Amino acid sequence: MKSLTAHSFFQLKDYIASSLFDQITYVWEALENIESFLQKQNLGKIECEIPDGVFLKDIEKISIGKGTVVEPGAYIQGPCFIGENCQIRQGAYIRGNVVTGNNCVIGHCSEIKNSIFLNKAQAPHFADVGDSILGNNTNLGAGTVCSNLKLTKSEVIVHFQGEKISTKRRKFGAILGDGAQTGCNTVLNPGTILFCGSCTYPNTTVGGVVPENHIVKSASKSRIIPMKR
Repeated sequence: MKSLTAHSFFQLKDYIASSLFDQITYVWEALENIESFLQKQNLGKIECEIPDGVFLKDIEKISIGKGTVVEPGAYIQGPCFIGENCQIRQGAYIRGNVVTGNNCVIGHCSEIKNSIFLNKAQAPHFADVGDSILGNNTNLGAGTVCSNLKLTKSEVIVHFQGEKISTKRRKFGAILGDGAQTGCNTVLNPGTILFCGSCTYPNTTVGGVVPENHIVKSASKSRIIPMKR
């Protein structure tokens, strides 16, 4: 039976920041470790070319690995740790407290804050990712929103296997296990959890826990009917 531990979601062996997941009970508790992880790193080490037109705020708190491409127009705010061979594309907005593995993509008009990307996680077009964790080989379809705050601004509760589990977090976006992906314009409500290999159809609003290797389909169907003039 699946649990909500990190090892139910992620292969961590090759992840440079695997210590984020040490000594936690629930997978989302790794978000609490981002700040302390970054404080322990030797930040300020930029090992790739930074072209004109890139804005680096608090550059002494930013590390970027070898082979990463940062395009003009990207905005990166420290503290953050970006791995090797990543793509930070034009218009990307990294707001701080972000940790990525290797071969990740943060694309045009994608906004990322207080989040963890494992290797080959991608938010390539118009994504909003806050207080979230994207596993290995995950992909967010264009326009995906990881909503991280309830309208009531109350604590996010996870319902799993008949239990109500307190997250102790008001801001909690989504967890995507390895290989999970979303269709274009998906909205993931606060605290949405997709186990490994699951996906959503485009234009779908999702909440709760989606089991491994399942698809979330929208209940509504489009119809084509004659126009009345």
